[in-house]
Order: sequence, then structure tokens, then C-alpha cells
Amino acid sequence: MYHGNSIRLLAGNSHPELAQSVAERLGVPLTPCMPQKFSNGEINVKIAESVREEDVFIIQSGCSDVNDNLMELLILISACKTASARRITAVIPCFPYARMDKKDKSRAPITAKLVANMLVVAGCDHVITMDLHASQIQGFFDIPVDNLFSEPLMLSYIRRHIDGWQNSIVVSPDAGGAKRVTAVADKLGVEFALIHRKRDGKSENAPERMELLVGDVRDKVAILVDDMIDTGHTLTLAARTLHDKGAKSIHVLISHGLFAEADMASLESLPIEHIVVTNTTPQKQHSNQCSKLITIDISSTIAESIRRTHNGESISLLFGEWANGRGLDMVI
Repeated sequence: MYHGNSIRLLAGNSHPELAQSVAERLGVPLTPCMPQKFSNGEINVKIAESVREEDVFIIQSGCSDVNDNLMELLILISACKTASARRITAVIPCFPYARMDKKDKSRAPITAKLVANMLVVAGCDHVITMDLHASQIQGFFDIPVDNLFSEPLMLSYIRRHIDGWQNSIVVSPDAGGAKRVTAVADKLGVEFALIHRKRDGKSENAPERMELLVGDVRDKVAILVDDMIDTGHTLTLAARTLHDKGAKSIHVLISHGLFAEADMASLESLPIEHIVVTNTTPQKQHSNQCSKLITIDISSTIAESIRRTHNGESISLLFGEWANGRGLDMVI
């Protein structure tokens, strides 16, 4: 299965379940490493086995305690670099600070660029991530970046699990997601719609509402697609707008389910059938709080990207029919 030097899989504390699942799919054990904290909060890392001249992949997602997880990743990369690893690949299913990808107002930081610089300085040679908030983040790096997509798995889910998807309409909750929803709609052969969010007044504290700009959702299966859910505020406004406009049913598909400030009980009460998210971040706790939450397993895509990277093979296959064929075992 592999050639040349062997694969070494390391994992931080952000998402051990995903790391273990990837390791099992590859048939490669996780290399023992113990990220720990000193009493003052400083992070210490001990790698139990040699990584000299090995092809190292470090799995760490930017979720929950994002700053601690980022520092863990940087320290693990640095430790492997000074231990003479041949190549170090950071596997970051959910890229931290991805929403801060541009200077949208005076004195605003471009923190995604700062994260890219820190990864390179730490000694990272390659980055594998998934569904970047903005594709231009790849240009922040001077090293190769593979941005995988959950879209093929989402398409497979729609075709297998959403009744009446042939009479559906794919909806974006904002204009920024137009490219994403049109790509999904084209591949399904259905229409798309855009929702515009606006404030009832000029003040930043004025109440928000949404209005349908493009598309007619009446008597159709509405499939709301977005890349990230954090507070759930946008989802709440969009779901109510679609319901008021006469959608037959509403299904929500999100790449990264952060739910950092979301009220899961409020999401449970929304007029939607399901909220489908990937496990780029841990979802067990959220699933226990919301019966409408369904998780799609992306470990097969991550594992295959690692295998192909190690063997020097193209990963473009992961963007198409290969991932669609994994749909039978993707729901967890």
C-alpha cells in the first residue's frame, strides 16, 4: 500500500475520534504523543517514537479551544522538524481563523495569513484542509495546500436520503455562498436561490431580517447549504424565511458544525427536517442535544488524501466519483 519511508500519524487533543478513524482506515497506528499543559498553561509535547526521515502527518482541527489547539499543532510540527522528519504535513480539517481572510474594515487583522505564516515558520511542508471559508487562503502559503471538499459527500447524502430532491432548490443564506450553491445545484440539475440579510435601520444593533433575492422556493424541497455554523443566528433567520415563503420542507447541510454559541434547543425547534454537518469538528455532544443533527464522516476522504500524498499520487480523484461512492458508510 505504501512505498519508501513509512507514514507516521500524530494527533493532538482537538479531535481524537477522527484521528483514530483515519488511522484505522489507513491501517497505520497513531504514533504515541502526549501534548500536556504545565500549571501555568504552557503546552509541552513528548513524541514517544522516532520520526527521523519519516513522512509525518499531524491531524489537528481548529475547534473548541482553538488557540490551544493551534499552539499544540505548531509545537508538534516544531518537535518533528527538530527530530529530523523528512516531510511534515499538517492535516487541519477545520482551518482556524479562516473567517479572518481579508481586511474588511480599517485596522482589521488578516489572521488567516498570520496562521499560515506560523505554520511555515514552525516547519510545516504541506497542508491538507477541508472546505476553506475562502479559497484565497491557499494563496497565503508558500508551501503546497490541498483544500479538500465535502461537496461530493453532501451530494451523495442528498441523492440517498432526501426524498423529492429532484424537485428541490439549493439555497445560500448570503451572497457570499453563491458560488457554492450554484455548483451544488448544477450537479444535481436543480435550481438555486439566494437570500440577502439586511438590517431594519442603519445602526449595527438594528434587528436583522432576510429577504429572498433570487429563486422561488414555494412548494419545493429547500436545501440550505453553508460552509460553517457557529451561533446559529443566520440559520435561524434563513430557515424562518424559507418557511414563510412556502418551502415544502427544509434541509440544512453545513461543512463545519462549530456550534460555539448556538442554542441547540432553539435549533431543534426550527421548521427544518435535519441539520447535516461533517465531523471535521467533534459532534457527539451536539448530537446528544439536538435530535435533528446528522453527522457525515469525512475520515475516508482524509485517509485517502494522506495515502495519495504519501505515495505521490494525484488527489483530484477525491473531488469526484470516488467520494460519491463512499456514501454508503458515511453517515454516523
